[in-house]
Amino acid sequence: MAIIKTPEIAEVFRSYPPRMRQKLLRLRELVLDAAAESECIGLEETLKWGEPSYVCKGGSAVRLGWKEKTPHQYMMYFNCQTKLVDTFKELYRDKFKFEGNRAIVFDKNTEISTDALKHCISSKLPSQEALAYAWQLSKSQNQGIYLMRIVLRIVDLIKWKPR
Repeated sequence: MAIIKTPEIAEVFRSYPPRMRQKLLRLRELVLDAAAESECIGLEETLKWGEPSYVCKGGSAVRLGWKEKTPHQYMMYFNCQTKLVDTFKELYRDKFKFEGNRAIVFDKNTEISTDALKHCISSKLPSQEALAYAWQLSKSQNQGIYLMRIVLRIVDLIKWKPR
């Protein structure tokens, strides 16, 4: 497990209940692994909205969280302005639970499919240029969400490197 270098981030992890801390540190480890295995340049670990957040240069953030109002769950948040969570729903409907278009939700007693989750993470960490291009293409071709989903799947498959 990589050491948390920023005291404020370490304090946030210490503030979680012990079982949730362990689960969230595991998610952190998966984010760091996915970043190391992908095209991620300059992974930055910061706090956004008081929660641990991870972003590569040119990418957008993946954020980890736990809320007192749902003490048995913890989450991995993605930018809700993208269609990635919709794509994840199609690809991994049987592996994960989702919250709208912004998060994958984990139950404290559920085993995580690490390969599928690392695929989701690595789809988010690299630059969003391919996603912006896919969105523009879907709008200009008047094909709507179906073309967007096809292009996103192609982008995901190109990035996905099975072991």
